Amino acid sequence: MNTPRLTVIGTGYLGATHAICMAVLGFEVLGVDVDQAKIDRLASGEVPFFEPGLPELLAKALESGRLRFTTSFEEAAAFGDVHFICVGTPQKQGSHAADMTYVDASVAALAKHLTRKALVVGKSTVPVGTAARLTAMVKELAPAGDEIELAWNPEFLREGFAVEDTMRPDRLVFGVASAWAEERLRAAFEPVLAQDVPVKVTDLATAELVKVAANSFLATKISYINAMAEVCEATGADVSDLAEALAFDTRIGGRFLRPGLGFGGGCLPKDIRAFMARAEELGVGQAVGFLREIDGINQRRRARTVDLVTELAGGDVRGKKIAALGAAFKPNSDDIRDAPALDVASTLHRLGAEVTVFDPAAMENAKRVHPELTYGENALDAAAGADVVVLLTEWTEFREIDPAAMAAVVGTAAIVDGRHALEPAEWRAAGWEYRALGRP
Repeated sequence: MNTPRLTVIGTGYLGATHAICMAVLGFEVLGVDVDQAKIDRLASGEVPFFEPGLPELLAKALESGRLRFTTSFEEAAAFGDVHFICVGTPQKQGSHAADMTYVDASVAALAKHLTRKALVVGKSTVPVGTAARLTAMVKELAPAGDEIELAWNPEFLREGFAVEDTMRPDRLVFGVASAWAEERLRAAFEPVLAQDVPVKVTDLATAELVKVAANSFLATKISYINAMAEVCEATGADVSDLAEALAFDTRIGGRFLRPGLGFGGGCLPKDIRAFMARAEELGVGQAVGFLREIDGINQRRRARTVDLVTELAGGDVRGKKIAALGAAFKPNSDDIRDAPALDVASTLHRLGAEVTVFDPAAMENAKRVHPELTYGENALDAAAGADVVVLLTEWTEFREIDPAAMAAVVGTAAIVDGRHALEPAEWRAAGWEYRALGRP
């Protein structure tokens, strides 16, 4: 069968990455978004977020002539054979549930113009049962009716590694309702499959569950070692040594067994909450009840980091100068959604501290959401005259700071390592009082 033409509905983090990478892999791709400004930036060769390697690929894709952008769903329906839905599913206001407004609106807008056989493929992270609901909606709204099929192909992108995860994923999951849908998906990923990437073909509901199940497992692993950090703090044990000792056990492994400030971002927190909410609706809330505690442990790490800073500041941060290194929820990203770093910084500000933030990529985003904070030009500038320095995002450039150089600019050589990213002996040797969660 012929090579399908692809549309990607939604050009945020997931959609823009998918559209660009697919065009580079040789497909004709049309990116669709209702935000004209976003479309214009992408069409002019500008990626509207920080992701290593993506700007170079966007230039290559545009140059090839295989990638275009539009705000017209009519144009998208006429152009595409396989339509990828890549819009956001944020947490609903005042609820744990996922907000399906954008998914429903984009599918409805596309369906109205589908006049011939086509495959609509969800990539967004959604509550289980969404695909079945959307299938009914599409068949009702589309002029082509039963000719339109729906499939689910969850995304597993790690921010900072999105290009690698799109071009060479560790697995592909195809949730399909027919052999034709599977064949179309295989055609839409042919260059990726040619690299012997494993494929799991399953039903729609299982495919919808894979992403939230994976995120829940990662969140559990991260919060598990942070729960152990709480025990270590009460006993004088060292959680870093504990994590290392556990990592030798091949059944457990060391990945994501990193103690510290915990997880944030636009996926893990809202995905585990949406999973809890959907499980409650389905009457199996008890099965994932443990996720409530996982969320709680994660939130407590933020409060405990504020406590450590307060201790080093002599018991009260009012009027004290605090240098906050990091704003993004993780390194190699400018994403500040539910960022533990900014949560800690803004809490310290509310407690009366003078907080100066520096982050290599997330400064503009941070200033927009937290104009009340002060921002430095670089790490040493942020630390000038500080009573306490707190490392909140484990960027490589923060790991490589010379303790002596920073000691020369601060008011007091006191540091809280919120990410277990620094070598305590090195900092203490340079005269610093060093503290970290779960370490004596």
